[in-house]
Amino acid sequence: MPRRYCLPPPAMTPEEFRKQGHALIDWIADYRAGLEPRPVMARTAPGEVRALLPAQPPEAPEPFEAILADLDRVVVPGLSLWQHPRFFGYFPSNSSLASVLGDLASTGLGVLGLAWQSSPALTEIEEVATDWLRQMVGLSPAWRGVIQDTASTSTLVALLCARERSSGYALARAGMQDGAAPLVVYASAHAHSSVDKAALLAGFGREHLRLIAHDAAYAMRADALEAAIVADLAAGRRPCAVVATTGTTSTTAIDPVAAIAAVAQRHGVWLHVDAAMAGSAMILPECRPLWDGIEGADSVVLNPHKWLGVAFDCSTYYVRDPQHLVRVMSTSPSYLQSAADAEVTNYRDWGLPLGRRFRALKLWFLIREQGVEGLRARLRRDLANAQWLADQVRATPGWRVLAPVPLQTVCVRHEPEGLAGDALDAYTQAWAQRLNRSGLTYLTPATLDGRWMVRVSIGAEATEREHVAAVWAAMQAEVRRG
Repeated sequence: MPRRYCLPPPAMTPEEFRKQGHALIDWIADYRAGLEPRPVMARTAPGEVRALLPAQPPEAPEPFEAILADLDRVVVPGLSLWQHPRFFGYFPSNSSLASVLGDLASTGLGVLGLAWQSSPALTEIEEVATDWLRQMVGLSPAWRGVIQDTASTSTLVALLCARERSSGYALARAGMQDGAAPLVVYASAHAHSSVDKAALLAGFGREHLRLIAHDAAYAMRADALEAAIVADLAAGRRPCAVVATTGTTSTTAIDPVAAIAAVAQRHGVWLHVDAAMAGSAMILPECRPLWDGIEGADSVVLNPHKWLGVAFDCSTYYVRDPQHLVRVMSTSPSYLQSAADAEVTNYRDWGLPLGRRFRALKLWFLIREQGVEGLRARLRRDLANAQWLADQVRATPGWRVLAPVPLQTVCVRHEPEGLAGDALDAYTQAWAQRLNRSGLTYLTPATLDGRWMVRVSIGAEATEREHVAAVWAAMQAEVRRG
C-alpha cells in the first residue's frame, strides 16, 4: 500500500490576510484610543500569563478570531503600557502609529538585506533616512549612519572598532591573546550598564574598565579622565576608548563632550558618545549645545525608537570613518558578492548580523508623516512639561529635585522631617510602589548618591500637561497617606 500523507492546512491567503489585517488594525486603533482608563503598570503575578496558555501547541489550526481575542484576554492585562499618557517610567519608548505602519510594511514585504543586491531599496532608503536624521540633529556631512537594533549593540560595535584601531587590527593575528599590554576603556560611573557589558564582551576585562569621577551635576570630569589615562600610560597599559554620555540613564546628565574629546585626541583614544535617549533632542537647535564638541567624536549612537517616536527597534549608529568600521566588521562569502559591490553600501559589513530587516521604513514613514517641525513641537512640549514639574516640586515643602533637569526627566524625593538613611529609602520605595500598583501611573525608583529617589521620565506621545499635573497631585496625596 502506498503511504498516505495528510495535506497541510493552507497558509493564510492574501484575501484572508486583508480581512484579518483590517480587524487587527481596528484592534490596535481601539487599544490606543482607549489607553487612558487602563491601569498603567501590569498587576500580573509571576507565572499568571503562562497559566492562561496551554502547555502544548495546538495540533489543529485555530481561527484567527480566537487569536485576536486572546490579545484582550491574555496579553494586554499582562503588559505595562508604555504608550499610556501617564507612563513616566524608564524612558520614553514611543511607537508612533505612522512608524507602526512602516514596521508593518517592512514585515509584509518580507525582504532581507544580506547585500545591496538582495534588496537595493532596503539599503538605499536606509542611507537616505539615516542621512535625513543626521541633518536633523545637526551632524556634519562627515558622518555616515547605519541602523542597528539597540544602543547596546552600537556600543559593542564601537568598542570593537576602538579595540582594533588600538591593537593594529589584532583580530587578524592572535586577537586579545597576543601578549601585548592590556587595553583600557573609560566611562562615567553614570554610564549605561550596556557600556560595562560591551567592554566585557569585547574582551577588555573588568579590570580594564575605568569608571571616571563625576561632578555635582553627575557629568564625567574631563580632568579625572585625563588623570586616569596618564596613570594607565605610566603603568604600561594602553588607553583605548572613552564612552561619554549625553543624557545618562538615572538623571539625563550631560558629559562635557568637547572637553572629553580634547583629552581623547591628545592621547589617540577612540571617543564614542552614547546619546541613546537624549540624541533625539538634538533635532531642536536650542538643545545642540548639550553635545557641543560632538564633531570630535569617532562614533555616536542615538535611538529614534525612544523619544523621537520610531517603533522599537531602530538605533542609529554614526561613524566618521566608515572604512574602518567595514574593515573590522566585513564578511564577504562568495555567494554574497556581486559586480555592484564597489559602487554600493553593503550594510552587512557595518555591524554584527548578516541578515538585516527593513528597519529604515519605520523611520522614513515617521519623518515623512510628522515632518521635522511636528517632531520638534512634541519634544518642546515635553521639555516644557518637565520644567513645569520641576518648578512645582521645588516650590513644595518637603520635596526636592535632586539633579539638574536638562531634558525631560525629573529626579525627585519626598523627605519628611526626621526621616533619613535606610528609613528614608524604605519610605521612598514604599510610596512609589503603592502609586505604581494603584494603576494610575508608572514611575521608576532608582538610586542616586547611594540613596533611593524616584525618576519621572516625561515623553510619551500622548502625555499632555494635564497628565503630568494629575500624577504630581497623586504623588503628593500618596505621601500624605503614607
